[in-house]
Amino acid sequence: MSLKDKLTDEMKDAMRSQDKLRLSTIRMLLSAVKNKEIDLRVELTDEEVIETITSQVKQRRDSIEQFTNAGRLDLAEKEEAELKILQGFLPEQLTPEEIDSEVEKAVVEAEASGMKDLGKVMKLLMPRVAGRADGKLVSEKVRERLSK
Repeated sequence: MSLKDKLTDEMKDAMRSQDKLRLSTIRMLLSAVKNKEIDLRVELTDEEVIETITSQVKQRRDSIEQFTNAGRLDLAEKEEAELKILQGFLPEQLTPEEIDSEVEKAVVEAEASGMKDLGKVMKLLMPRVAGRADGKLVSEKVRERLSK
């Protein structure tokens, strides 16, 4: 069963259980997937669906930060609830130690010697951790490692 089919099944379950927040979140996600399929004119693979989910997660994190800064905690709480639902469709997230290990491997593989090699390391690393780690966190870890 593809991830897109799983999302459709989850949406049907949310309808049956009348879970309005879960239903609206999954509908929004399926809409984003469908829009991407229309743009690319192909059916998305599971990896591309995961990329779409990841971008939705990133949008939610940005919204939470902005709503919190603006003092709109009611909206921030709604975004946090949607974020938890979206994260349930992503693969299991890497621990900080696993991220450090992957960063170290990529640095050695790219023969990186300083910050000028950041792009090389990130190019090797991001496909390995896509959907399993926050890109911002990975970037920070690579910068920290290369600045040593």
